[in-house]
Amino acid sequence: MKLILFVLLSLMSLNLMAFDHDHSKLSIILTEFVKIEGPKTSVDYTGLKKDPRALDAYLKELSQVKKSKYDQFTSDQKLSFLINAYNAFTLKLMRDNWPTDSIRDLGSIFSSPWKKEFFSLLGEERSLDWLEHEVIRKEFDEPRIHFAVNCASLSCPSLRAEAFIASKLDAQLEEQAKSFLNDPVKNKLVRNKVMLSKIFYWYGKDFTKNGQNLISVLNQWRSVKFPTDGKIDFLEYKWTPNSHESQ
Repeated sequence: MKLILFVLLSLMSLNLMAFDHDHSKLSIILTEFVKIEGPKTSVDYTGLKKDPRALDAYLKELSQVKKSKYDQFTSDQKLSFLINAYNAFTLKLMRDNWPTDSIRDLGSIFSSPWKKEFFSLLGEERSLDWLEHEVIRKEFDEPRIHFAVNCASLSCPSLRAEAFIASKLDAQLEEQAKSFLNDPVKNKLVRNKVMLSKIFYWYGKDFTKNGQNLISVLNQWRSVKFPTDGKIDFLEYKWTPNSHESQ
């Protein structure tokens, strides 16, 4: 009897410790507070601020994951976890400081908001820059993450209205890439000049590690292809918040 009780308690303990790789709590939040308008989405930061409990509960769940537990995740589980963490903690940063004219105003004289260590993850105080540059970009050969992580601004790729999950991560990243590359506001052809998002000025090398032509790489996600010999220029980046009010 004692052995049976021990086994049951052990199973219950393992169940309680299991991490939800569907990120269900985040999907519920995004469904409620993100509005889809064609290729664009906007966020109801006012609503998030009025009812912070659901987001805080999800963030607490993320922060409780120990490094030893994370190390047991599959590669797609890890990447989904990190992308969702980046987007959810960005939501927190905006919500806690809402209203604001720009996420860039949320830093300090000496530091950008992306370098601010304002959350705990994998047992340490972390920043958004640590998540994106020290982990995601370094540990995963996946340029499509630039269409998935969201910087809470109009020129960013749209915040997806559902969480990224390992079981369909590749399809989700493909959808994000196609949506962003076919958005005529963020990437367009003007008189044979290829006007690209400034994301490709900052991170173009992530797409051309093997010496490929950048336009040829991006054309795999375009419905109407850019001319591969077109001159490239970069659009001004709009840091206005991706809020309902800004649309």
